[in-house]
Amino acid sequence: MAEGVKRFYDRLAGSYHLMFDDWDASIKRQAAALAAILERECGAPTSLRILDCACGIGTQTLGLANLGCTVTACDVSPASVERARVEAAKRRLNVQLFVADMLDLSEIPDRNFDAVVCMDNALPHFESDEQLFQAATQIRRKLRAGATFIGSIRDYDSLVQERPVVLGPAFFSDHGNRRIVHQVWDWSDERRYAFHLYITEEVRGDWESQHYFSNYRAVLREEFSRIIQAAGFVACRWILPAESGFYQPIVLAKANNTP
Repeated sequence: MAEGVKRFYDRLAGSYHLMFDDWDASIKRQAAALAAILERECGAPTSLRILDCACGIGTQTLGLANLGCTVTACDVSPASVERARVEAAKRRLNVQLFVADMLDLSEIPDRNFDAVVCMDNALPHFESDEQLFQAATQIRRKLRAGATFIGSIRDYDSLVQERPVVLGPAFFSDHGNRRIVHQVWDWSDERRYAFHLYITEEVRGDWESQHYFSNYRAVLREEFSRIIQAAGFVACRWILPAESGFYQPIVLAKANNTP
């Protein structure tokens, strides 16, 4: 993954939770949505070995571990992995954590996972279909035959038509201090945009603003399905938020018999 993506998440790691109104509530809500899918696709979550291959600071990892799943997690950002390690320790959760790029998951010693999850629009950071294919191939190699891949991306099928330039602002409050979060999307062509995240906090009667920047490439659902099928997955299908309870479209696919 590009160095700029690692730098983006390294810088954001300490403030990532500020994008949420209540991060702990989001952890529980997302875990409940994913657990329902996992149970339907794989069996009882407490019996599952799961790899979260883009764990960030632990939004999905912590929630799934708290539900009793055996979770291994990794991320390209060392600062995010360290934050996830601290958050897991605070919650007394046993999670194996690694720094690893999805383009090369050989840092993860285990294989034959029951499921791999990759949430929060991590995959559209890749700059080309070739990189997406390489990441999907790495994910497939970590799964046993018949196991499940669960990923989420933004609804780019709609967004490439709308081409939004500003998302938000959202107004939050922490212990009487207000917080404003908004995004600016600077489209360079029909599929690529520079992503600017602004977090502005009320601090001791004044206001302080943080700015974070990265790049995304809008990938349509049909394109993504074709790539993961070429990488060794079958029975690919999509679940939209109205059905899943998750805030982004989710793709489900099964690992074929030959990695």
